[in-house]
Amino acid sequence: QVQLAESGGGLVQAGDSLRLSCAASGRTLSSLAMGWFRQAPGKERELVASISRTGGNSYYEDPVKGRFTISRDSAKNTIYLQMNSLKPEDTAVYYCAATLSRGYSEYIFRSDYGLEYWGKGTLVTVSS
Repeated sequence: QVQLAESGGGLVQAGDSLRLSCAASGRTLSSLAMGWFRQAPGKERELVASISRTGGNSYYEDPVKGRFTISRDSAKNTIYLQMNSLKPEDTAVYYCAATLSRGYSEYIFRSDYGLEYWGKGTLVTVSS
């Protein structure tokens, strides 16, 4: 069983930066494709970014391209989401998600379909 624990959320001003962390337990990152989703009030959950189990491939949704960076630290079994130039529309609960990845080593997911593991979320609020 994989458990995911997010941290790093908070209240910041527009233009500020924030780094979210997601610590995984139960499996090493080498077996997990992982990513970040977010859900703003009154909106559906949406993918933000994802990363392959090797870290060699990543994907970003258009609203965050050039501002957010997803990365991983195998030694800490943790992935990160560095968020720069934050905007009020980035306000949301951010969730970490993972799926066991046994095949293609650079597999990344682009939706929440079939993702087995989820964290409880961390709130990011960006004031204008």
